[in-house]
Amino acid sequence: MKKRLQTQFSTRQYMLSRDFEIFYYSDPTMVQVAAHTHNYYEFYFFLEGDVSICIEDTEYPLSYGDILLLPPQVRHHAVIHSISAPYRRFVFWISQEYCSHLLDTSPNYVYIMQYVQTSKKYLFHNDKIAFNVIQSKIIRLIDEMKSDRFGRQAQIPLCVDDLILHLNRAVYEQNHPMEYSEEKSLYQNLCTYIEQHLDEELSLEKLAAEFYVSKYHIAHIFKENIGFSIHQYIIKKRLAVCRDAILSHASISEAYLMYGFKDYSSFFRAFKKEYGMSPKEYKECFIP
Repeated sequence: MKKRLQTQFSTRQYMLSRDFEIFYYSDPTMVQVAAHTHNYYEFYFFLEGDVSICIEDTEYPLSYGDILLLPPQVRHHAVIHSISAPYRRFVFWISQEYCSHLLDTSPNYVYIMQYVQTSKKYLFHNDKIAFNVIQSKIIRLIDEMKSDRFGRQAQIPLCVDDLILHLNRAVYEQNHPMEYSEEKSLYQNLCTYIEQHLDEELSLEKLAAEFYVSKYHIAHIFKENIGFSIHQYIIKKRLAVCRDAILSHASISEAYLMYGFKDYSSFFRAFKKEYGMSPKEYKECFIP
């Protein structure tokens, strides 16, 4: 992870910002934090550590990719079992007022908030690929907030809303798998299938057999929807998750083999074309 994206841990449990705050923490040692509540929503994205979360009177063991949503006034605290590994996580706070603003735009933005409050289900599991998509959106948001680029004040709310809507969609689709599959267009189904199977062969022939349509039709709808070929789309998706895996301290060889590149030379060429530097240079640039 980029060093400059990291936040020094603070025991502060109140917001300084009116709308939202987001942090990346990586703590080699950690003191126990007493049970507490907030008057805002807390999204918690677990990366690493021997940690569980106690919510009210229930303790939840955590593994990589787990997401927790803690509504206002729900009592919770982290339980540090050991410091054998650094305690790494993203924490995203969002005010009730900002949620109300999003609700005025669309109820789709607050599905997960309403679901958690009624079901009392706070923990959501994700596989590596799904979580890497979420992680890339988080990194983009933090990077934007710490930058001084032109347009950052306009871009930051777009990143926040995109992240929140993605989380709502992910949980909704977990809860409505059949409805989700039936509702979507072929193009949307293909995009979802590709994201969930980046570690497998994704030839046009295989996709055509999976969706019972011709490979020429698949090629046509991708060109029509996004302006470039399905092969380019798959390569870009694989490169993005490889990049995020590298930023999350995976080795370069582990990353490219995990996400469907058959050999290093093809991965090297594609990575350098996409990001303007080799994987090794990228890792050295962003991970001191």
